Amino acid sequence: MDMSIAAMSVDLSMAKAQQDLGISVLKIAMEADNSIAEEALEIVESLDPALGNNIDISI
Repeated sequence: MDMSIAAMSVDLSMAKAQQDLGISVLKIAMEADNSIAEEALEIVESLDPALGNNIDISI
């Protein structure tokens, strides 16, 4: 397998582009996870802390 320098350069460039794309997609996914977690935390913090402490059992 005698590979020319040009062919190796193209292969390395394509591998780097694929790696850069994978990293970009991972960053987007991580940002989405962080925003979902922040929204969930805001919802939990806005709940009434006394909610569920009392049960009305009168019939």
